[in-house]
Amino acid sequence: MPPVTSRSKTDAKVSRPVQVAEAIKEWVVEQGLQAGDRLPGETELIDRFGMAKGTIREAMRILEAQGLIKTRTGPGGGSFVHEVSRQRAKALLGNYFYFKDLTIGDIYQLRILLEPELAAALAGKLSEDVLQQLEDNIAEYDRPAQDIEEERVQHVASLRFHAILAEQADNPILGFIVDFMVNLLSDLTVYRRLYSPPNFELWRQGHDHQKALVSALRYGDAQRAREIMTDHMETAWKLMRRQEVEMQNRFISE
Repeated sequence: MPPVTSRSKTDAKVSRPVQVAEAIKEWVVEQGLQAGDRLPGETELIDRFGMAKGTIREAMRILEAQGLIKTRTGPGGGSFVHEVSRQRAKALLGNYFYFKDLTIGDIYQLRILLEPELAAALAGKLSEDVLQQLEDNIAEYDRPAQDIEEERVQHVASLRFHAILAEQADNPILGFIVDFMVNLLSDLTVYRRLYSPPNFELWRQGHDHQKALVSALRYGDAQRAREIMTDHMETAWKLMRRQEVEMQNRFISE
């Protein structure tokens, strides 16, 4: 494991615990350690870095807060490499955007670039089980909502359709980004009540696009899948923007 003193001068402004935490991460990668592998004990870490016990413990707390290690007590205990789950990664990244004034346009600007390519890449590659999962999801909103609460539930469910697709991506970065954007949009929709008032056109367009998309995916028509998803994103962006403006105007009037 490299000593902290070997790190670049640009790290001088970074606290010692953070430097140690970064050095441990680099060592884990260099050694090819996997989730569940044990890390060196506290005494060995102190000797390696020449740091006080408090600094080492703070570095380990940083790594544990990041979800990169897990500590167990008792017989056979210690610190172990831990794989960060997608759910935890989305939550941590979401915290960064918590105080950002995101708009519908910020999210759809990326969705319209990435999701059509994801759809094209998945055409003809999805198992019948996944295709059925998509169809079952669509069935949850196969008729217009009857009240505001049902509108909220249906809106969140319609976004879950895209999360299901993201889970199937061969490219883990693409899959994660799409899934994260869907999660952001779902939270934004609920938090800002963008499902109110009910929007029949948004429901109809979304439902029809998703039905057509499943068909293109099933028959392996990549170009058709790309076109449908592009139109789906453009239409949803336009209609959701209207919802956003209406909500802003309602807030100002109140």
